[in-house]
Amino acid sequence: MSEMKLSCEAKRQVEEICEKFHNDPGELISILHGCQNALGYLPESVQRIIAEHLGIPAQKVYGVVTFYSFFSMTPKGKVPISVCLGTACYVRGGDKVLEEFKRVLGIEVGETTPDGKFSLDCLRCVGACGLAPVATVGDKVYGRLNPSDIRRIITEYDD
Repeated sequence: MSEMKLSCEAKRQVEEICEKFHNDPGELISILHGCQNALGYLPESVQRIIAEHLGIPAQKVYGVVTFYSFFSMTPKGKVPISVCLGTACYVRGGDKVLEEFKRVLGIEVGETTPDGKFSLDCLRCVGACGLAPVATVGDKVYGRLNPSDIRRIITEYDD
């Protein structure tokens, strides 16, 4: 894990989130969600603060962060995009949808556009198999996608 300096404000936010859950180690996942929502990602420095406040090893926090695909240790774009490549989505063309997102955005999976607006990832299931292929863009789920839909979706997020 690489070291990153946290602002005083970010450190305060992490501490407040831990306190909101009474520094209870049983609330680790809720605390991680709260911190990621507040900061956008979970760098090593955040994980260490959480571990200290919960009285658990930093390795345990790291293990949870790296186990669940929802958590990220790298900054995401303002509009995160995740394309489902679970069985139903893949069979119905999820791979082609992903390729079109990559082409339109000019980035690869795991990257963020140079302007910091979009980031692109894959996931295994959104729980909307009947709408396959599916992608989440920001907080919105798009189903029954075709590669021809991608440019239109991206323009919905233009300022």
